[in-house]
Amino acid sequence: MTVLVTGAAGFIGAAVAHRLLGRGEEVVGLDNISDYYDPKLKLARLARLEERKGFSFLRQDIAATEEMRKLFSGKRFDTVIHLAAQAGVRYSIENPGSYVQSNLVGFLNVLEGCRHSGVKHLVYASSSSVYGANEKLPFSVSDNVDHPVSFYAATKKANELMAHSYAHLYRLPVTGLRFFTVYGPWGRPDMALFKFTRNILAGEPIDVFNHGRHRRDFTYIDDIAEGVVRAADRIATPSDQWDPKAPDPAISSAPYRLYNIGNNQPVRLLDFIAAIENSVGKKAKMNMLPMQKGDVEATYADIDALRDAVGFSPSTPIEDGIARFVEWYREYYRV
Repeated sequence: MTVLVTGAAGFIGAAVAHRLLGRGEEVVGLDNISDYYDPKLKLARLARLEERKGFSFLRQDIAATEEMRKLFSGKRFDTVIHLAAQAGVRYSIENPGSYVQSNLVGFLNVLEGCRHSGVKHLVYASSSSVYGANEKLPFSVSDNVDHPVSFYAATKKANELMAHSYAHLYRLPVTGLRFFTVYGPWGRPDMALFKFTRNILAGEPIDVFNHGRHRRDFTYIDDIAEGVVRAADRIATPSDQWDPKAPDPAISSAPYRLYNIGNNQPVRLLDFIAAIENSVGKKAKMNMLPMQKGDVEATYADIDALRDAVGFSPSTPIEDGIARFVEWYREYYRV
């Protein structure tokens, strides 16, 4: 197969590309190497991919409509795994415009490319942030998600609606994956694990929001990559369980599926910090702060649907995943 992976220089995109290459697929990676965080880290991820047989790279912005049209008209892809996006809940509060271009215009360009070029399956990244103000735990893909609390979450909810319309109108098979707090080696510098590890090693205080009472469904990167590839292998089809009088958001009469992809074991933030302290060998200096705008108290994924569909079963304990990240961090940054 030939697979297009957008966001291939990103944290999840690079891991998914490695997983595909490991089983002999031809992978075309696309990324604009934005400066949202250190481009050197993205280029380092990319350099590892470019050493592998079957990988080719295109530096391109998904929001560039004409360039995306040329990409899809010039090469045939069996599957598209769309992971490129403007990430970050807090950044979206200050810079909502950047999310429109990447997450809305860019996603439309991907949908159009898949529609016109006969792509067999589009898998795209949604987010646990779409659950917004919901408090019923664990979060289920059958829950209503009409109350986002950040603009980032609103764009991800919009992606789900856009994907469904293309599945319905053009019979394009699409699968959406709601990611839950992904962590591990080669992770994003704007994520808590990265910031906490850096500051604890440097003897600097860490900002702990909501006084450490947050609970997150931290999911290790290798488990995520395996789940994404399995989901890509299972092409979405219309559901015989669909009932228009009692619509379930996770299924459809169109070839459309929606899944949570998480660890199914939420961890309290203070326990997460304790695991970092154990791996680093130093105690954290904590600056306790109230809840931030756009944040939610807890995330907890009901993954039954994905487990039933593809056998997804995350297996990495939080202590092991954090230890692997700290080992990578020390080596990469020579700390």
